Amino acid sequence: MLSLNGKHGVVISRVPVMQNGLGSVMANHFPEFELTYCRSLQELTLLQLRRANVIIADISGEYRKPRGTLEEYYNLLNQYRDIHWIFMVSRPLYPIAVELLMRPESTLLSEMEPIEGVINAIRAGSERAERISQTLLSPEPAEAETEDEPFVALTHSERKVLRLLGKGWGINQIATLLKKSNKTISAQKNSAMRRLSLRSNADMYAWINSAQGMRELSLMSAYGVM
Repeated sequence: MLSLNGKHGVVISRVPVMQNGLGSVMANHFPEFELTYCRSLQELTLLQLRRANVIIADISGEYRKPRGTLEEYYNLLNQYRDIHWIFMVSRPLYPIAVELLMRPESTLLSEMEPIEGVINAIRAGSERAERISQTLLSPEPAEAETEDEPFVALTHSERKVLRLLGKGWGINQIATLLKKSNKTISAQKNSAMRRLSLRSNADMYAWINSAQGMRELSLMSAYGVM
């Protein structure tokens, strides 16, 4: 239930880890905000929109119909210009996000944004916010240059599958996104587990959630370590 006074924020994300992490950032650095959560744009209520000072929307996983989803946000941006909209954007969606969501009252952050970048964007507010974070503007580092653990010899496809699993995607969703069969995705997951000497799904998720796993799979982002 939203109170009548004070500041209000909304976090929109399908990924529980992202929700919890952004919630922790808000609680630790902006305790004056009352925060509510939605899994998708469709769950956002009129009351939340009327009360919100800031809305942080994770659009990094919107791969099925990205333009349709971003156009819905575009319409809301036109209606609610007093809200500071902060969008967590993946590199594949960056061009569409710039086209549809770049407004004076919005900020685009990378899904890999350091926590400090999220804090600074919220603190700056819609009037002084940096419109596009340097993390999004900077070139993506070559995969070979970021490998700190050479003994983890995963292929690019295996890394991609494990990374999506770590972000809460299921085998069916990954297969649809990558336009491959469930059998192929399962085989890549199993191959990665063999390379990592992991015997069960529990072992796999434990490795993904470890500091090494998150570093190898580039899962370090605004929500921090799972």
